[in-house]
Amino acid sequence: MVSRSLWTGVARGPSRQLHPSTPYRCFSCSIRLNQDTQSSARSEATTHFGYETIAESQKASRVGEVFTSVASSYDTMNDLMSLGIHRLWKDHFVRSLNPGSHPHSLTPSNPSTRGWTILDVAGGTGDIALRLLDHATHINHSPHTRVTVADINAAMLAEGARRSLSTPYAPPSPRLAFVLADAEHMPTIPSASIDLYTVAFGIRNFTDKRRALREAWRVLRPGGVFACLEFGRVQNALLGAVYKRWSFSAIPLIGQLVAADRASYQYLVESIERFPAQPEFADMVREAGFVTAGRGWEDLSGGIAAIHKGVKPLEGST
Repeated sequence: MVSRSLWTGVARGPSRQLHPSTPYRCFSCSIRLNQDTQSSARSEATTHFGYETIAESQKASRVGEVFTSVASSYDTMNDLMSLGIHRLWKDHFVRSLNPGSHPHSLTPSNPSTRGWTILDVAGGTGDIALRLLDHATHINHSPHTRVTVADINAAMLAEGARRSLSTPYAPPSPRLAFVLADAEHMPTIPSASIDLYTVAFGIRNFTDKRRALREAWRVLRPGGVFACLEFGRVQNALLGAVYKRWSFSAIPLIGQLVAADRASYQYLVESIERFPAQPEFADMVREAGFVTAGRGWEDLSGGIAAIHKGVKPLEGST
């Protein structure tokens, strides 16, 4: 739990701007740029930043620049990228998890403790965390369910802390905390301490997704749930073609007109294209040790987004 002083410090976190010389990249230009830069990056472990191939050591700072730039307009960004439907997806995501319900009302580690312990990763603005708390409080009457929001970006956390001040969960309430943390390595989160781990529209930006999944496994209690809401692959070919053309043509342009930031929006649409398709990501979740039901995911809006879930098996189970 963050103290009031840290909460204030987060709200006054540093602000950075994207480098003004970041070039505009069209769809085909991005592919050529990716091909041209691959050879120069072979001497070091690499990863992708949209359609660019960059050194792994550079990705966190590059992604950080994007989200520092868009923190204050994060909801607008998601409205543009999903035509506003992300709000319905998030509501459905939270309802499907039913936080604060009976199965976790008595936690395995301390039967006298009521309520769920939830970790919302890459959730800096608090969008999911506030929904989780509202659902636990008003639907399941669980006033002791608490959420820790972990994010690697101080500007996003500052936006979340600012928004939370107008909610019942602001300090001195102990139910909502904001911590600066890297999803791939969170030593401040004890092992087997979390009932529910959520990440919404964030995991595609991680440098090492498999490492982040292993860290999710570590912090979850046996029986705990990993839940991810992320953009996916559209199942209908015609809808997919229309959506892709709209994404690459319209979203960066709107980002330039609305937020004077074309480069950030260009990266975000490219990052969707580079994220694994639903079957591949479901396999990654299972490889991390989670048990999934059925195929492991639920498509939303024809696959524009998807919910992935996995359960950490109980000790001694197979």
